[in-house]
Amino acid sequence: MSASGSRDPQMSFRLGSNEPVPVSPWQDGASLAFLGGHLRLVLDTRHLDALREGNTLHLPLPPEATQRQIQDRAEAWLRQEAKRHLQEIIVQKSALAGRRPPRLALSFAARGHWVEAQHGDTLRCNWRLIEQAPPVIEQAIARALATLPREADSVDLFGLSHSGNLGLH
Repeated sequence: MSASGSRDPQMSFRLGSNEPVPVSPWQDGASLAFLGGHLRLVLDTRHLDALREGNTLHLPLPPEATQRQIQDRAEAWLRQEAKRHLQEIIVQKSALAGRRPPRLALSFAARGHWVEAQHGDTLRCNWRLIEQAPPVIEQAIARALATLPREADSVDLFGLSHSGNLGLH
């Protein structure tokens, strides 16, 4: 107790309390945010690599894996999926805009924008964007693509030279 007679708030817990104990997100059976929904984590040594089956993510870890091992493996899978999925959307949206797809760089910053255009030829996407619903991801990428400089209308000189349309005689 403090000098004023009130309890220190950090010391006001009870061991026999009925309050729920916070559940770690890094354990067998926990839920992981993915594409606006959730995946259930299952520790499963039958697989050599992480494997998604429907709403279940099988992680190749033994039942006694630590929370840190589970987190590392799950986040590695999420980053890999983020890169694959975000690249697909960038290619699709770039084709609709009639431009070459910019490079993708994943960001691991704790704060910042979901997607930022950089150097005129790169989109830096936060890897946690993969947790959002597909329409949110698509809109964020489309907005960032719109901020990239327009590509110059370049002429395919190699193609013209083979077609004989250069006008050179």
